[in-house]
Amino acid sequence: MYGEIGKLIQDAASAVESLIGIGDRTINEILNDTADALLQAQEDVLAANRLDLKRMEESNPKYDRLKLTPERLEGIASDMKNVASLASPLGRILHEATRPNGMTIQKISVPFGVIGIIYEARPNVTFDVFSLCLKSGNVCLLKGGSDAVHSNRALVAIIQDVLRKHAINPSVCTLLPSEQAATTALLQAVGYVDLVIPRGSNALINYVRQHAHIPVIETGAGICHTYFDKSGDNEKGRQIIHNSKTRRVSVCNALDCLVIHCDRLSDLPYLCNPLSDHQVLIYADESALTTLTGHYPSALLMPATPDSYGTEFLDYKMSIKTVDSIEEVMKHIACYSSKHSECIVAESEEAINTFLHYIDAACVYANVSTAFTDGAQFGFGSEIGISTQKMHARGPMALPELTTYKYLITGNGQIRSK
Repeated sequence: MYGEIGKLIQDAASAVESLIGIGDRTINEILNDTADALLQAQEDVLAANRLDLKRMEESNPKYDRLKLTPERLEGIASDMKNVASLASPLGRILHEATRPNGMTIQKISVPFGVIGIIYEARPNVTFDVFSLCLKSGNVCLLKGGSDAVHSNRALVAIIQDVLRKHAINPSVCTLLPSEQAATTALLQAVGYVDLVIPRGSNALINYVRQHAHIPVIETGAGICHTYFDKSGDNEKGRQIIHNSKTRRVSVCNALDCLVIHCDRLSDLPYLCNPLSDHQVLIYADESALTTLTGHYPSALLMPATPDSYGTEFLDYKMSIKTVDSIEEVMKHIACYSSKHSECIVAESEEAINTFLHYIDAACVYANVSTAFTDGAQFGFGSEIGISTQKMHARGPMALPELTTYKYLITGNGQIRSK
C-alpha cells in the first residue's frame, strides 16, 4: 500500500492497541503535558509557521487561518487543557434492558479506532484533533495541506515527544506527507482506517466524498445567512451583522449573505455602516443597491449577480438579498444554504418560531451571531469539525461524536429455541 505512506497508515492502525486500557487519568496527563510543551516550544512553532506564511500571499483568505501567534498558541493550549478536564465519553451506558428470558443487553460507547482527518491551511486543527481523538480513545491519522507543512510537522513532533515520555506509541498521532498520494492512500485504507473527516473547502469535501472507500463524515462549507426581519431591532442587527461578518472572515461560521425584509430597507445603511471600517465589499440586489448608494463607500458597492448567492466568501465580502416575507427568505436559504448556520434577527415571536422550526441547518440562531458555531463556544471543549450531514453527527462534533457503540449481552446459559 503506497510504500512508506502505507507503512505510516499501518503503524497508526497498530497503535490502537496502545490506547486500550490506559485510563482517563493518563490521557488527561498527556493532554496537559502536551499543552505545556506547546508553550515551552512556542518560538520553534512560530518559526516553523513563519516559513509557511512566507509562501502565501497575505491577501489569500487562508492566510489568517494559517497564521499562528503567541495568543493563538495560548488559546490552543487552553483548549487542550479544557478537553482534559471533561468527562470521558467512553464506557457510557447508552441503553440497558433485561429481556424476558433474563438476558441483559447494554449499549455502551466505544472508540472508532483510527480516525483520518484531511484538512487545509489550519495548523490549530492538528492539536484540536489530537486532543479530541486521544480523549475519546482514538488514533488520529493527519493529512494536512502543503500550505502548513512546516507548522504541522513542528506540532506533531511536540505531540509525539510527549507520547514517548508516557510510554505510548507515538503513531497514536501520525502525520502523513502533504502530497496527493497520501490523500489517495488514506481514502483507500480499508481495514486500517475506520472513519475519515475532511475539513476545508467544498472542493476538498466533494473529492473525499467521491473517492473514499471508507466511511466519511462531511464537515461542510459554511454558506451562512442572517435574516433581518421586519420586526428586527436595529442595534441587535447592526452588532450581529458586524460580528458575524468581520470577527474572522476565513472561518466557516462567518456571514456570507444578509437577507433583509423590504419594509426595513431604510435601516440598511445603519446596519451596514460598521462594515465599511473593514473594507467589506457588498454585492447588493437592486433594491439594496439603491438604498445603500450614497450611504456606503461606492468603491465597496457592487450589483449582485447570480454567483453572489450560495458563495462562501472567506473574505471581506458579503451579498445582500431583499425579500418581502419570511416565506421568501426560507425559500432563499433553502436554495443557497450549505445547512451550516443560519440566523434571524427579529422581535416577533411568531417570526422567530417559524424560522427556528422550518430552517434546515445544523445550527439555527435567533438574535445571536453565527460566530458561535464552535465546539468550545457550545461548551464541548473543542471540536473536530462542523458536520452538515444528518447521519451520526450534526453541528459541532466533539467527544461524544467521536465514539460509536457496541452491545454487551450477558446471561446464564440462555439458548434460542427458534
